[in-house]
Amino acid sequence: MLQKLNFIEAKYDELSMKISDPSIMANQKEWQKLCKEHADLEVVVTKYRVFKKLEEDITFNKEIISEESDKELREMAQEELKELNESMEQIKEDLKVLMLPTDPNDDKNVFVEIRGGAGGDEAALFAANLFRMYTRYAEINRWKVDMMSSNETDIGGFKEVVFMIKGHGAYSKLKYESGAHRVQRVPDTESSGRIHTSTATVAVLPEVDDVEIDISPNDIRVDVFRASGNGGQCVNTTDSAVRMTHLPTGIVVSCQDEKSQLKNKEKAMKVLKARLFEKAEAERNSAIAEDRKSQVGTGDRSERIRTYNYPQGRVTDHRIGLTLYKLESFLNGDINEVIDALITADQAEKMKAMGNTEEL
Repeated sequence: MLQKLNFIEAKYDELSMKISDPSIMANQKEWQKLCKEHADLEVVVTKYRVFKKLEEDITFNKEIISEESDKELREMAQEELKELNESMEQIKEDLKVLMLPTDPNDDKNVFVEIRGGAGGDEAALFAANLFRMYTRYAEINRWKVDMMSSNETDIGGFKEVVFMIKGHGAYSKLKYESGAHRVQRVPDTESSGRIHTSTATVAVLPEVDDVEIDISPNDIRVDVFRASGNGGQCVNTTDSAVRMTHLPTGIVVSCQDEKSQLKNKEKAMKVLKARLFEKAEAERNSAIAEDRKSQVGTGDRSERIRTYNYPQGRVTDHRIGLTLYKLESFLNGDINEVIDALITADQAEKMKAMGNTEEL
């Protein structure tokens, strides 16, 4: 690992010189690419330089302990050495995490698809609760939410809702949300006070660049129709809604949020590319099943990942066995505690899978 870290530091220094070169700065596109690469390496290099300074300080204090005749100085050096060794252990762990293979999609914007599952109207209402939770979380992170399409019920739920969250690192945080979410509560329509269990499925897809997915126009059928819904600005009297079918796979995408047919086509194409990318990734990952086992959650929509229990005011994430008694704030977008725990667990699993072959 030290060899890798030395290589990264040398690369970082080389990039530092390049992004300061006026001739390279003149090429804005190339310069921005190099700046991003430089920024990506900075956190590793900064931590590695702390590691090297600690190594020097530890060596210095050991020399004082072995060579210094003054007892008081030796005791001070021993106390400082203890603190330095503790800091070194933490830095080593941090570096191991930073050196884990990164997901190339982590920095991307995401599409979130929520569908009511078992439970009828109650499931649709729960889907609306999840939609609000994620949009509130996006607001907390100052990310932008862009509605793609929705199929609302008469009582304010969603049979299906698809939206985009734009923000740096959105996928790195939200990718763990894919799966089946379960709610346990007494519906408003339940007169006897019985607790019902309903479900909604969530799919989180990274936005796909044009170069990653190539779709032939001959493989797409586009149908236009009149937008429907419960009223509001998204409903109009023209055939502006778009249904896009990818003929080879049978994947269907509908978009009716915009009044412009062209804009709805653009949005539908983005969602279609994301779904095709997800399909390709699923096929690729099935071929490397052992690697998927080292990840927290498979991203499979059928995997039950979380239960929201209203009577007890609790949220339980089944993948890591974490239970929080803060349901109200959680549904208001305060979900960072679970997401951070999932990231930590995922990193631990990946480090375990790598074994101790790369010690510092």
